[in-house]
Amino acid sequence: MPACRGALVLPDSRVEDQPYCRNLPRSRKVQGSHELTPIRPRPGIFAELESRGLVHSKTHEDLESILDREQMTLYCGFDPTAPSLQVGNLVPLLTLARFQRYRHRPIVVLGGGTGMIGDPSGKSDERNLLDQTTLSENAAAQRRQFEAILDFEDEVAPALMVDNLDWLAPLDLIGFLRDVGKHFPVSVMLSRESVNRRLGSDAGISFTEFSYQAIQAYDFLHLYRAYDCRLQIGGSDQLGNIVAGTDLIRRSLGPEDRAFGLVFPLLQTRSGQKMGKTAAGTIWLDAERTPVLDFYQYWYNFADEDVLAALKVFTFCDHVQIADAESQLRAEPAARRAQRLLADSVTALVHGAEAAAAARAEQAAMFGRGAAAGAASTPHLLVDSDDLEAGLDLRQLLVDCGLAPSRSQARRLIAQGAIRINGLKRGNEPLKPSDLDADGLILLAAGPRNRRLIGVRGTDQS
Repeated sequence: MPACRGALVLPDSRVEDQPYCRNLPRSRKVQGSHELTPIRPRPGIFAELESRGLVHSKTHEDLESILDREQMTLYCGFDPTAPSLQVGNLVPLLTLARFQRYRHRPIVVLGGGTGMIGDPSGKSDERNLLDQTTLSENAAAQRRQFEAILDFEDEVAPALMVDNLDWLAPLDLIGFLRDVGKHFPVSVMLSRESVNRRLGSDAGISFTEFSYQAIQAYDFLHLYRAYDCRLQIGGSDQLGNIVAGTDLIRRSLGPEDRAFGLVFPLLQTRSGQKMGKTAAGTIWLDAERTPVLDFYQYWYNFADEDVLAALKVFTFCDHVQIADAESQLRAEPAARRAQRLLADSVTALVHGAEAAAAARAEQAAMFGRGAAAGAASTPHLLVDSDDLEAGLDLRQLLVDCGLAPSRSQARRLIAQGAIRINGLKRGNEPLKPSDLDADGLILLAAGPRNRRLIGVRGTDQS
């Protein structure tokens, strides 16, 4: 795979020449065969992550002190199971970027190999196995999104992007089982939470997915040898896989070879919904899959109780900016300045400042209330709170408020993706109280110009 300019690269001697647990030289080469000069990192990355709620657990107590005094190469893996990253991927990606800002060197591992197997972590059923062509196309599409956030030409800590298919594909089964498999006690593999959960389910777990932890552990061993990569990060559901990697390095190379793991919590809203998911589906980073306006509106719709945590995790806003946003939220929650800061910041980070400004202007014109939006401040239609609690049929609501002449036409509008709830595209899911905005209203739109405000009987709007 071609290396990004300025990135660390593996020497010409390929890993398949010494594929398993033999001692390979640790390369610190960059393009042009120049040695990387050891750099002292900026201290404080661990404290920074803790202050943002991004530390769930670590494998070694002394990790913080090591990070403060030694430049660390770290990695996170991303299996390219779709042609775009989604909002949940921003957590590990931005964490890599935070490390880079503190002069540590990030590696993105595209899972061209592991993606063909499937990680059972957090899954109740067997994944659909993708072919190599699809995974390669997905990886190529995702590369641009990584390059928008990480700096691959930084002189101090250049990022690197690699594909684990490059070192996994040449492995032979007998050699892998003999030289790597012997370091994996079956009792330990069975004790992993992701495996345990699947063993107790009706679906069970195949040997293919059961072997995933050994394959991911081998990734860590390869990166440790080739790039002196000593830290793997990931979500808390990856802890078992990460520990498998640190154990493999210790068992293969000896106790003096220390590798580390750091995991962050899996993020949910106060209502228990996974961040990055909506009633309409996944929020993607690709503007073809999630239009920039929908992406912007997703962040702007964050509830008051979730927005400050989101600012810490999904933006580079400093603690003074976040404290100011908190003060404004308490003083005037209806102004939604914290949500505006969140939407502006994340959209600019992913799509660029111009796209963020355009989305903000379009959102103000289309979904703001008053003359600019073409909507009155008084609801066009009132619904009973009990009916909303039970779930309102979207097709019937479109008919009742005059946005569709019939349920069949309403069905077609929904299928065409023309319906938005508070600015977000909506499928044919019932409306619930969670769809109410901060003012206790629902802005229902069919196309760019036809909009209706829906209120609830018994509220101030009624």
